[in-house]
Amino acid sequence: MKINKINIEGKINSIEVSDKIVGAKINNKLVSNVLYKTNANYKGRKAKTKQKNEISGSTSKIYAQKGTGNARHASKKAPIFVGGGVAHGPKGESNYKKRKLNKSEKKLSVASLITKKNRLKDLIIFDDFQKEIIKTKEMNNILIKFEAKNSIIIADIKSKNNIYKSVRNIPNVKITDINHFSSYDLAKFKKIIFTETSIKELEKRY
Repeated sequence: MKINKINIEGKINSIEVSDKIVGAKINNKLVSNVLYKTNANYKGRKAKTKQKNEISGSTSKIYAQKGTGNARHASKKAPIFVGGGVAHGPKGESNYKKRKLNKSEKKLSVASLITKKNRLKDLIIFDDFQKEIIKTKEMNNILIKFEAKNSIIIADIKSKNNIYKSVRNIPNVKITDINHFSSYDLAKFKKIIFTETSIKELEKRY
């Protein structure tokens, strides 16, 4: 499929990209399933409180069982006392992980999301960034020009090195390469930006 390729001045050419990436079948159910598993696998519950039996201190009875007029108590480790254990608190043992995603699921969900972005005109292919862009303001103006202030930039290594310093401080913009992005990233950001080399590298994987 032919899609537009743009340079930073706005000049438009066309580039041939495999239908397996930009013209795939959109499978919303698969994408939803992949995003659910991805979030579940990232989630880790670390909170832990000490139960009554984990509190250090004396186990002796506070005062006599009878004759004091007070309620019956055993040790100060009980949850009702300050410094005592916590009743029914988190134990740090919860495991939210789902089964591991296979390669096929990952590839199909990525292709499905890229295709959807392409149909919504939210997919941008840039020429490789041959010159280094250091100033954040300059890169910010480029993104504003192409209405990509909320975007993920998936660049080839050379382009990434040339623009990384100018992109890293722009809010709602993430820069990465084809080895370090997921379906979650594609769904999170409104625009997807590829460089010419990076889209061709991704094409080889399909």
